[in-house]
Amino acid sequence: MFYPYYYGFDTGYILVLIAAILSMVASARVSSTFKKFSQKPTSRSITGEQAARKILDENGLHDVRVERVSGNLTDHYDPRAKVIRLSDSVHSSTSVAAVGVAAHEAGHAVQHAVGYAPIKLRNTIVPIANIGSMAGPYLIIIGLLLSGAMSDVLLNLGIWFFSAAVLFQLVTLPVEFNASNRAIATLKNGMYLYEDEVPAVKKVLSAAAMTYVAAAAVSIANLLRFIMLIGGRRRND
Repeated sequence: MFYPYYYGFDTGYILVLIAAILSMVASARVSSTFKKFSQKPTSRSITGEQAARKILDENGLHDVRVERVSGNLTDHYDPRAKVIRLSDSVHSSTSVAAVGVAAHEAGHAVQHAVGYAPIKLRNTIVPIANIGSMAGPYLIIIGLLLSGAMSDVLLNLGIWFFSAAVLFQLVTLPVEFNASNRAIATLKNGMYLYEDEVPAVKKVLSAAAMTYVAAAAVSIANLLRFIMLIGGRRRND
């Protein structure tokens, strides 16, 4: 995201622009990688839904449901409803990509069940991170437009709020990487895929992981830009 400010162009824009480009490249890569390996069926003809269900049952998570959700790559685990929602391109597909994505979402369910520390931390900071991502930039912009004590209060609040959103993005990284590692380990050791099919799953999940890395980079770049703007403002006061 770009946040205009009357001081004009500054080096912070360059950071945000680079991060935004990386994000677009990552999104394009995950789409192309998934599309490529969604055309490769598994030798065991197991569907995404069957893979997820089997992994859940193997971990004693019989109360977690697996449902279909509309859209493409809209797969996710909802811990409050205890349900894994698999997209149309994953739920009933027997492709290597579908099984990999389904196993990844099942990995999130296992994380919640075993009390994986990063996911507990992420859940804790979700409320303030949601507020921070929305309110933080506006507080900073308003603070930059004002002067005096109120300006400092708004700027400090904005930085703290937006920092919480950045922290959420950073904590998301180990959560996603761990879910992928769990998925790959399960698919290698279980009766899901043959050994020569596992590298394809790694490529799909690695591409997906890069979208989270890019999202974190965008958040960090925006935070640095805000800090630069505030620093410039205070030097000019």
